[in-house]
Amino acid sequence: MSRRTRIFLALIAVYAIGMAALLYQLLAELDPRYRESAEEGLVETAQLLATVIEQDVEQGALPTDRIAGIFRDLLARRFSAQVYGLHKTRVELRAYVTNRHGTVVYDSTGRDLGKNYAGWRDVRNTLRGEYGARTTRDVPQDPNSSVMYVGAPIRWEGEIVGAVGVGKPVQSLGQFVAAARGNVISVGVVSGLSVLLLAIVLSFLLMRPLGITSDLLAALRTAWWHDEAGRRRFSPRRAWRAVRAQTRAAAQEVRDAIAGRNYVHDYVQQLTHELKSPISAIRGAAELLQEPGMPPDQQRRFTASIERETHRLQEVVDRMMELSALESRRLLKDQQRVELAPLLHELAAAARAQAPALRIDVHAVAGVAVEGDPFLLRRAVGNLLDNAVQFSTPRSGQAPDIVLTLRREGRMARIEVRDHGPGLPPFAEGKVFDKFFSLARPGSGKRSTGLGLAFVREIAALHQGNVTLGNADEPPGALAVLRLPLLRA
Repeated sequence: MSRRTRIFLALIAVYAIGMAALLYQLLAELDPRYRESAEEGLVETAQLLATVIEQDVEQGALPTDRIAGIFRDLLARRFSAQVYGLHKTRVELRAYVTNRHGTVVYDSTGRDLGKNYAGWRDVRNTLRGEYGARTTRDVPQDPNSSVMYVGAPIRWEGEIVGAVGVGKPVQSLGQFVAAARGNVISVGVVSGLSVLLLAIVLSFLLMRPLGITSDLLAALRTAWWHDEAGRRRFSPRRAWRAVRAQTRAAAQEVRDAIAGRNYVHDYVQQLTHELKSPISAIRGAAELLQEPGMPPDQQRRFTASIERETHRLQEVVDRMMELSALESRRLLKDQQRVELAPLLHELAAAARAQAPALRIDVHAVAGVAVEGDPFLLRRAVGNLLDNAVQFSTPRSGQAPDIVLTLRREGRMARIEVRDHGPGLPPFAEGKVFDKFFSLARPGSGKRSTGLGLAFVREIAALHQGNVTLGNADEPPGALAVLRLPLLRA
């Protein structure tokens, strides 16, 4: 993974972690806030009920019959209330009344009549004239059975003669909390993705103010094609491939823009390292040629060295310009139908003419076609074949030295270039497509510019394909595989 890709992914990770932390904090605050809101309502209900009871207190005696009648009618009452997403049909409030000693004289549930509640926080504090509240589970092992209670004092002639407690099951709040939690998650995710999308769009617009729309339209134009009768048709599959390629290229621009300085620095450093050797050789030969009395044969040798290194410099510069131009292309605008079998036979014939000592065979399935740039595809396969030729030596017998294979592989066309050379050393695996990485050729010991395979990789990506190079199975040798999407209307 490149440095600019790591930086891009790190920024995305930091953004995702920040959004996740914000959502977590919001979700953690939902339940306490709903409970606080419910408790505030219970406080007012308890005070109202205490006021009603105080109207019938006589000589400090609590009117339990009146209270029982009120709650009996209240709990039996049926109604229909649509509270947002909750349809409510009955009252879920609980209530109990204790005397001044904390003994329960009325309980709406009928379970604790006569028990002493003086130890409960809501009753104890209320009888002292303080605010009292508690949350208690009906079933100790079940957290969903919790009930919130709030107390209010019952007074007669300024003296606290009892306490009324009003309770509400916490589970009744769960529906609102769950709905709010779902809304927060939905809004948070949608907002986070929207902000991320907006940031990417703004990055595109800042980098290329007028290019995004024109590139997208150009990509969609490639979805139109002409059938054998010459009729113009639209292919959704081609449109999807074109938009996907454009999106991939735009994402690459974002990564390059984020880490562009490092990218340029690495590029210049690689180029400088590659040019240093031929420049030094040319300079040394030029200085030696200036010495007086040099024999003619040495002059010719140094002159040939200057010419050879100059040619190498020119080749590196030309390849770099080609590769740079190819990397700047985001999509193929003028695509054509390319039959691969004739292309392989043509390239094999040219390779046989350059290396007559090698036997080069072609095994190609007829009718395999792709859509793309014929020139670039010829260059890609040609580079793979040239690479195989340079690392191959003639073998004895009738076995071929290099085999070109073409077949279908699902929705892809698979092109294989198999040689029987020394193969890849372990240290070279994973580096062969790096710019300026090159291995010494057998026999001559010379190295190439190290840009050919990088060129092939860019061509494959531009055609929405991929290329690999590794060691083949027995017998030893290298196997290059180029995969390209099959042409389907």
